[in-house]
Amino acid sequence: MKSPDRICMLALQRNLKELNDAAREKELVVQKASAALSRLRAMRRRLCTELENEKDFEFQIFLTLKENMLQMWQMETEQGKYEIFHEQLKKYEEELEMQYQERAKVRIWKEKIAALQAEENQRSREKKEEEAQKEYEEKHKKMLEDAERNHKKAVCFLRKSMARIHEKNAKEEVKTQEHMEGRIQAVLSLKTSIASNREKLRTLQVWNKAMAFEAKKQEMKMREAILAKGGNVAKEIFLHKRLLEHEKEKQAHRERQKSRKIEIVSQILRENASIRKRKKSQSCTKAIKGGGKLEDSLLWRMKTWQYIEKTCKRSAGARAQISKEEMDPKQLATRVEKKEILEKKMEEFQSGIFHKQIVSGRECNRRTFYSKPSCIHFKDFDVGQIYKKKIVLINASYGVNFFRLVGISEWLKDFISIHFDPPGKMSSGMSCEIVVTFKPMINETLEGEVMFMAQTGSFSVPLKCTAKRCILALDKELIDFGSHVVGETISRTINLTNSGALGTRFKVQTSAGDSSKCRATTKSSPGRMVIRHFSDCVPEKNVSNSLVTPVVEKKDQICADHSEEMPCSAAREEQQRAEMSLSSSSTERLGQDVLSSRAALDTDNAHNLVELSAEETPVEIMLGKVTEGEIGPFSSVKLQILFVPAIPGDVRAEFVIVFDNPDCKPLCFSAIGVSIDVPVWVPNPNIDLKICMYDRLYQDCIVVRSRAKATLRLKFEIRKELSKHMELLPKTGYIQAQSSFSVQLKFLPRHSLPEDAGSYFNEETRILEVPVTILVGEKAKKVNFTVHAIVTTSDLEISPARINFGYCTIYEAVQANVKLTNKSILPQEFGFVGLPEFVEIQPNDGLGILLPLESLTLDIIFKANKAKEYSFELTCKSEINRQFKLSCRAVGVHPPLELSHSLVQFAATALNSVSTATLYVMNSHVSVNPVTHPVPRIGKGEVVPVGPTSFEFRVPEACPVTITPSVGTVLPGKKSLIEVSFRPTLPDQQIREEAVRRLCRAAAAGAEIQKRKKDEKKEGKKSSISMSRQQSSRQLVRDGGNKYLTSLNSSEQPRSEELKPDSDAYMAAQAFLMRNFRGSFEKYIIPCFVASGRIDERKGSENLSCSPYNTLYLELHCPAVAPAVVVASDNGKNTVNFGDVAVGHRMMKRITIQNISLEKLELKFSVLNPNGPFLLVRPVEMLEPGESKPLGISFCPNEDKWFFEMLDVRTAKTSLTLSIAGCGVMPSIVCSVEEILNMGYVISREKVTSTFKMQNTSTLTLPYSMQLDSLSSTRDKDQQRIPSFIMSSLQRTELVGTQNYNGLSVFSIFPTEGEIVAGKSQDFTVTFSPDHESLYYSDCLKVVLFGKEIAHVIRLKGAAREHPMFVEGGVPLDVPIESLAVTSPPSSQEALNGELQEPAKSILLVLEYIEGESSPVPARAELKVGSIQTAQFASKKSVEFTLESPPLLQQKGFTIEAAKGTLERGQVKCIGVSWVPPADFRPDDPLLVTALLTLKGDIKETYQILFMGKVVSAYAPTK
Repeated sequence: MKSPDRICMLALQRNLKELNDAAREKELVVQKASAALSRLRAMRRRLCTELENEKDFEFQIFLTLKENMLQMWQMETEQGKYEIFHEQLKKYEEELEMQYQERAKVRIWKEKIAALQAEENQRSREKKEEEAQKEYEEKHKKMLEDAERNHKKAVCFLRKSMARIHEKNAKEEVKTQEHMEGRIQAVLSLKTSIASNREKLRTLQVWNKAMAFEAKKQEMKMREAILAKGGNVAKEIFLHKRLLEHEKEKQAHRERQKSRKIEIVSQILRENASIRKRKKSQSCTKAIKGGGKLEDSLLWRMKTWQYIEKTCKRSAGARAQISKEEMDPKQLATRVEKKEILEKKMEEFQSGIFHKQIVSGRECNRRTFYSKPSCIHFKDFDVGQIYKKKIVLINASYGVNFFRLVGISEWLKDFISIHFDPPGKMSSGMSCEIVVTFKPMINETLEGEVMFMAQTGSFSVPLKCTAKRCILALDKELIDFGSHVVGETISRTINLTNSGALGTRFKVQTSAGDSSKCRATTKSSPGRMVIRHFSDCVPEKNVSNSLVTPVVEKKDQICADHSEEMPCSAAREEQQRAEMSLSSSSTERLGQDVLSSRAALDTDNAHNLVELSAEETPVEIMLGKVTEGEIGPFSSVKLQILFVPAIPGDVRAEFVIVFDNPDCKPLCFSAIGVSIDVPVWVPNPNIDLKICMYDRLYQDCIVVRSRAKATLRLKFEIRKELSKHMELLPKTGYIQAQSSFSVQLKFLPRHSLPEDAGSYFNEETRILEVPVTILVGEKAKKVNFTVHAIVTTSDLEISPARINFGYCTIYEAVQANVKLTNKSILPQEFGFVGLPEFVEIQPNDGLGILLPLESLTLDIIFKANKAKEYSFELTCKSEINRQFKLSCRAVGVHPPLELSHSLVQFAATALNSVSTATLYVMNSHVSVNPVTHPVPRIGKGEVVPVGPTSFEFRVPEACPVTITPSVGTVLPGKKSLIEVSFRPTLPDQQIREEAVRRLCRAAAAGAEIQKRKKDEKKEGKKSSISMSRQQSSRQLVRDGGNKYLTSLNSSEQPRSEELKPDSDAYMAAQAFLMRNFRGSFEKYIIPCFVASGRIDERKGSENLSCSPYNTLYLELHCPAVAPAVVVASDNGKNTVNFGDVAVGHRMMKRITIQNISLEKLELKFSVLNPNGPFLLVRPVEMLEPGESKPLGISFCPNEDKWFFEMLDVRTAKTSLTLSIAGCGVMPSIVCSVEEILNMGYVISREKVTSTFKMQNTSTLTLPYSMQLDSLSSTRDKDQQRIPSFIMSSLQRTELVGTQNYNGLSVFSIFPTEGEIVAGKSQDFTVTFSPDHESLYYSDCLKVVLFGKEIAHVIRLKGAAREHPMFVEGGVPLDVPIESLAVTSPPSSQEALNGELQEPAKSILLVLEYIEGESSPVPARAELKVGSIQTAQFASKKSVEFTLESPPLLQQKGFTIEAAKGTLERGQVKCIGVSWVPPADFRPDDPLLVTALLTLKGDIKETYQILFMGKVVSAYAPTK
């Protein structure tokens, strides 16, 4: 038994035990409630039976497990058989690897050759570059030399120009002085002129007054003279003044005209001067040669100047000047050159050199000249006449163009002449006219073309000359006379039309072998016209509804031949106009002829008939009076055909029209007719009453017509069997000559019709066929017609006839379905009328139309409005007012609770998205008084008591709906908020099945590839397999595909239950199904059980009893759609997990989203927490259909905790929810060295190492880097600051001390960067290697995590000595910064001889005695003397030291311990000093005593020790 089955069994047993315990408790507590006890016993019995069933199931599972074990053993045995194939597969893979290696070697060899070639090419390029560089340098040198030379020249020129400028300035100053003097003189002369002008003005004023006085005198004289003559004084004076003013204006106009002419002359002079300046460089030799060519232009110029000289005499001097300029040889040379250019262009044009049209960079190949009309057509000409036509040629090119006439076709030169005046250059869109003259000499059709040559190429215009000809046609081929009584005479006409310009003679006769007695049954459609083209012998053509023949076929062919060059639209338009005019005139003539012929037909039939012999059979269809004649051009002739029926039956006759013109083919037509002997007939012999219903009256009118020339008696007879159902009124009547008679038919089918009708009625098809007879006149001739009808019923059937809706709450509607069937074969309208207010019928509110024998399902919706018992009937009426009843029953229920909304319609929700809706559960039952408000009850049952009421929503399994809360209690008058969430997802089983299918397909592909390999191996073929198959097979084997291959071979497929939701196959299948999801719509009805009382938190709703009739129902409409945007990366996972990230550090992840819809999407994003660690980087705004774009999300935690947020990618219809998670981790490390790592004393130019350990105590892998301040990029800037020894000790921040002279770092560390795994440690080695003596070697080592965060700082210190001894302690009195001057060390010989006299180094030793304590303690201090462990000074193994202790030290209270001693290599000893202030010590005056410390090793060193004693109060504040 498997573990899930065992778990299930244990759970069932546990549930059984719990139920047994519950049953016992129920038996003790609810002994009185027998119903509950019986229910529990029934439940116990059911559980016992279920337990037995589970045991049986367990036994079955046990048996199947055994069988599966046997099968598994068999599979394992079979699997051993396939080990050989696995070994062969490995061998094949090894062979493939060998082939790959060989190919790689060949590829490498080729790449080496290519690399050598590339190197050679590079060398050659370098040589070329070197040569180019040398050339460039040489050119540069030359340029520099030239520049120097030019500079010298420029300096010389500059000096000269400066001298020239100075001279010019001096001249200008002289000129300005002269100008000023001239201006002064002008002012003086102006003063004198003003004085003289004043005198002139005075004299002028006096003269003006005298002239005015004279004018008045003359005016007075004129007045006297006019008065003497007896004229009008005012008028004459007014006219005189107008004349004077006119003379003044005339004089002013002359002056203005002269001034304008002078301006024109001056403008011409200016233009000539500017032209002369531009053409100075041209030679004047060409002007002498071309002097003759310019005579015309000079004459024109001379004439112009003569006119100007006559009009303006003042401009004579200017004329002479311009004429001289015109004779200037330079001007003449320019004009000659322009004319030569024009002549060259004309020569190129005449020699056929064409210029291409280039528009927008492309050559234009279309025609450059178009003709209007496009074809020169001379129609219907007469020999000896002269015809002229004018055509217009339009320049359709994109620029200036010109053309010339080349000629016409050779065979047209005797008849065609062309008048053409060359227009010269034509701009685009301009046109010119050409006249074509045609003088015909022969009566034949001619064709050719007129040829032209343009600047852009040759072109031609087609020319046609057509002679006169006949174009004959009939307006119809068939004359149908219809049905006529024997003895009548009927006339019809047919039109013969000639649309050509040539007339001919015609003759109509019967066709050979034709007989008017032949009976024909075929009929052709009238209204057609046969077209004959006699000139070209072309077969007939039919044109519907036309009276005139179209264009001659030969003309069509001519136009078609030249269709490639130009259309024949003009000729066709002219022809259509002629045809239209012809058709209109001919139709008018035809109408008049028809009227006249019909009027004359009855009066004189004998003269119109063709004489026949008595022995021949009677001719029923014959020709009329006109059988032959002449038809002129553009005219028509009417031909009469007569029909005289003699024998009953069908008659047909054939006729042919022949012509004298041999080019015209004969035309044929035929005539048909029908002869009958009874003069009375029924136009509609089959009376169809369609479909009729029983007990309904149907009527129809039957029309009887007569051809007789006398009144006839009619009698109508119906079969006796149908006399109860059918009747004809009147039964007897008289029909007048050549008129009609109407009879009324009444049909009222009874239900006894099938029995009464007998053989006239078919019960299966329900078709009734009744023959009716009409007796005509005394001869009792019979005319029969038939009455047809289909008789059907009008019943509607409702199934079922009774409906019981059961219990229905007032908050819901109950639906029942009924089927309404139409038993009739006619569609019937129906409608349910008089519906009560609590009933609704759908669709279409119970109204509609039922097709024949159709059944329609109707929804009867009952909604109770109060709690009671309902019993009612529904009435359905048909269109003929028949009624059908439907009885209904129901019980109304008023539950104690109600829902604010019983229907929730969610919006279209994408997969894995959430839609939420809210509603309320309300308890409005606050009183049991039924008068004030409706009370909850079931039908007429008891009223529910007032109190708290509980509810419980039961959501079915596998329903993607969540209701919160699903259980609760509502107090009277209160309401409870309910939230309903809809989250559509793909079914898990569907995803697993798809994943299994995909795995099986992959396994099958791998098995097929293996099979092909085996077949090739067996056949001995060594052909290489394609690279794609090899790679796919290798991937399947390496990625775990062997498991599925072996399982497939052993006939076992992978089980869907074995797949994990986080596996790649599961995620790939889910992404595939999501992309191909087509949407779904589901309806869910969630029951809400209602019970009175409160729910116990411990026992739940088990202690409450509920009635199923009070159940409320919540209907949910849940549409699910495919998401418009999906995650395309990471197998479609919607979760972005950053994992552990260090606090303060940022991690970036990219998610690819894809638009899988067919629309362009505009994306919007929800707002992430602005104070949170997640940030959306570069959001995507638009996605095209099928487009994928990356979405960047960064995570930068600021706390050591877990973070989680939701990001919604919203579109117009759907949204995509991304879950973003990450954990912030505080990086922490522990170092074995806290702050300072002292490397001690080292002999210079030697090395010493030290190690320390660093451990990662966080849960995150930490990338680190070790940085030294001495190697920092900002060290050069830091060195520009104030030296640290100048500042106070509190302000000193410099941690980098003395450095090596050789530029290498004193301290080095290994490793410098790497990663420390969580929980692991890393050892670091520090190397100290000084290259000279110094006591202040120091550096700062920083441990930087993630490239920016300093986690730990270690100060590195060390000292170097040239000799293996040192003294340490006290306060150093020297500067920690070295001098930049480097002093050479003393030689070893001088050091051995002791000749080196170095100054004694001073060391300050401060001893502070604390005064005021109960037990005074001496002040103490130490000096350390040490020997460095080294191998350089092997001769001197020990170091001796001596501290002299003068008596003054003891007097002053100083005590020295171990003042002398010997030190071995690597040994350090301490010299202790204690001090107690003497009795005569003054606290305000510190004590200072000096002593010498001597060290003897390879050299002798002396230190001056300064002992300083201080007394400090025990209560003094410490700094």
